[in-house]
Amino acid sequence: MRYVVLLSAAAAAAIAGGYKIPENSINATALSAAYVANAHGADAAYYNPAAMVYNEDANLLEVDATYIALSSIDFDGASDYSSKEENFLVPTLHFSSKKLGDSGTRVGLSVVVPAGLSKRWDNSTPKATAEEFTLETVEFNPSLAIPLSDTVSFGAGVRIISSSGIVKSSAAVSRDMEGSGIDYGYNFALMVKPTPAWALAATYRSKIDLSVEGNAKLYSGATLAYNGDVSVSVPVPAALNLAAAYSFGEGTTVEAVYERTFWSAYKTLDFNYPVSIGGLSSFFDDPKAKNWKNTDSYRLGLTQKYEKWTAMAGVAYDETPVPESTLGYELPDSDAWIVSLGGRYQFDEHWNVGLAALVDLKESREVHNSSINGEFSNARAYLVTVGIEYRF
Repeated sequence: MRYVVLLSAAAAAAIAGGYKIPENSINATALSAAYVANAHGADAAYYNPAAMVYNEDANLLEVDATYIALSSIDFDGASDYSSKEENFLVPTLHFSSKKLGDSGTRVGLSVVVPAGLSKRWDNSTPKATAEEFTLETVEFNPSLAIPLSDTVSFGAGVRIISSSGIVKSSAAVSRDMEGSGIDYGYNFALMVKPTPAWALAATYRSKIDLSVEGNAKLYSGATLAYNGDVSVSVPVPAALNLAAAYSFGEGTTVEAVYERTFWSAYKTLDFNYPVSIGGLSSFFDDPKAKNWKNTDSYRLGLTQKYEKWTAMAGVAYDETPVPESTLGYELPDSDAWIVSLGGRYQFDEHWNVGLAALVDLKESREVHNSSINGEFSNARAYLVTVGIEYRF
């Protein structure tokens, strides 16, 4: 699959507000990402590394695959258009270690996809700015968990994101660009268990500016006007999660999560060329205002454990960061409701398998700005995650 992170919103994913993907494991998909204070198992290494302290004393390895289907998005205006449907298969991996010595310290590793996906149009009007936008990133996130007391733990990690991409547009002036880059950040977590029933957690992921360098071909009509280097920076925003989980007896846990995503870091989109591109500057070189806003997400998850089965369900409301004034065909985003279901089965002391499904229902959105006058509707995303966990 091609990686893309080169333009206005860097690819139109419909999984979360903006182009973020919070569902990177069976449990996260099943619980609509209401999975912070009650994070456990191998994927705690990603969702709350401080929670690894409370895992069973074993090495835990989970391998998942998520099928993502994006519906076509309808546009109703002076003319009617529909984007192409998109389908992807995204693998992820999580590992959490057993205790290292008497200190209770744990180490973890997650390989996930924190942002991305794609939006493509065939009609001439949207193709002029967004014939294809496709984003895929891969994050390597090693982490460490340290118990500070019997009821408090701390976790931290290093974020390494590899990205690369393609963006195409077709009009009187056209572009065909590719690029890639590797960038770094960090995350940390704090967890408190004041009683056996309660778990409180806070996690923070730093902003990472995806610095993409590559090649651009720019055309004026059929004439190749520029063929050379290009660079651009697009943020994966910082995010703060505050979560509380309460367990009723041994079997039922309810978790509520508030997430603040700091999208306001995305103020402009500015491509840089080593030389002047002349008359094409106003199309491809001048900074483009984005002025995205910080967003809030509210998530609620329910986990019910049986002897060998674990059932999960979730619901979430997710705000879009994209203001009407800068919304375009490359990311016709809107607020969304998310609902999910899933379950796991414990075969024996070593093997556990799971299946989860989620639907993201974007609200219809009217847009009236300098380039668009109409309504986007019928945006949907469907996720199915399958995976297996091994204890050793």
